[in-house]
Amino acid sequence: MLTRVLVIAANSYREAVRARVLLGLFAVALASTLYSLVVANLSMREEARVIADVGAASISLFAVFAAIILGATSLHREIEYKTLFPILTRPVRRHEYLVGKYLGIVATLTVFVLLDGAAVLLLLALQAGAPPSKVGVAFGALVAALVVALVRAKRTRVFVLLPWAVAAAVVAVVLAAPATDERRLVVASSVLTISEVAIVAAVATLFSSFSSPYLTSAFTLGIFLVGRSSDTLGNLPPRIFTEEVARIGRILAKIFPNLHVYVPARSLLLGRLPDIPVWPYVGAAVAHAVCYSVVLLCVGALIFRKRDFA
Repeated sequence: MLTRVLVIAANSYREAVRARVLLGLFAVALASTLYSLVVANLSMREEARVIADVGAASISLFAVFAAIILGATSLHREIEYKTLFPILTRPVRRHEYLVGKYLGIVATLTVFVLLDGAAVLLLLALQAGAPPSKVGVAFGALVAALVVALVRAKRTRVFVLLPWAVAAAVVAVVLAAPATDERRLVVASSVLTISEVAIVAAVATLFSSFSSPYLTSAFTLGIFLVGRSSDTLGNLPPRIFTEEVARIGRILAKIFPNLHVYVPARSLLLGRLPDIPVWPYVGAAVAHAVCYSVVLLCVGALIFRKRDFA
């Protein structure tokens, strides 16, 4: 079972990485990260903070868009081009196929976040006073290693990005050591973003198991917006919104995943709240994402098993 799921995940990852929409979103995300330099130059001695905040927000926003688009289109594309049917005639169960597609999407989104986060950390390193020559040599070495790996791995080029993205993120974290607090914020925010997009991708996978890509995108975006507003909906004042509206808000806050957990206050990510340590909070958020994703995938698998493709 695990082998079949991993093979499907690998194929899903290969298709997602080659998607033009994803490449376009990544280009816009990098452009937003570079734009943070312009905004930082307009600030008064808060350059590192601006780069970290704008960069973290950019990573979160565009990763969520990528999760919605990939989750809504990946399965539908297989059905539309009828490439799904030969696969299901083999000893592959439908829930294995669905889980494999989801894992491939999550792997793609992880690479997306790691590369964008590495770009933000490299800018932080330069802003915090790291020698430009040191950053340039490290970046050149990473690019050279990528080129060599792509040339040598002719048949598995798309998979080279997985370990390379991890290596790039690690190198960027080391180089950004002078910006201790802002580095912690970007790293913690990136981990939280990966967790959040895992939930968003699971929601999209659930809806794509029985709906069209347009409705899937709309439903997923709606749930994302409700999830980001969960704390507000759960605490609507009855004096202003009436008791009935406040009750509906509390019900929605309990049903939908609380995605506000993944965009905590800046002071928390900087470790300035002694009652809420950063990394235990991040670990709890990751566990929360895993639980929600498993539940959503189970429901999606049950629906997908009963779907009639005739």
